[in-house]
Amino acid sequence: MIRNATTEDMKTLTVCLNKLMSEGYNIDFKVAEKGEELTALQTEKNYRPGEIHVVNFYRFEGASDPADNSILYAIETNDGAKGTLVDAFGPYADRKVEDFMKAVEDISKKNAGDVTPEMINGV
Repeated sequence: MIRNATTEDMKTLTVCLNKLMSEGYNIDFKVAEKGEELTALQTEKNYRPGEIHVVNFYRFEGASDPADNSILYAIETNDGAKGTLVDAFGPYADRKVEDFMKAVEDISKKNAGDVTPEMINGV
């Protein structure tokens, strides 16, 4: 989990991805074609919504272009796999990803003292 990072450190998707990778979140996930499972690209293993925990998520908003909006999910699975899923945010979001994430019951936000999506967005 990302702790003790400053808001300044965590302003870009690349910085957040690199930080998560340094903490063992090395698997790239994608939502499968039918939208019912999350696939680990490196192992091709599939996970149902009840088999994953979204440890945190980070939203990034472009200064003037909605196409620059993205969301990064830090994910841990019930069998110990750790990785990330990136999607557009807002009008360009992938409907399959949005629907899958709505089905995930175990989604957390950081506790006080941790970097939150709101802090990254300057809210």
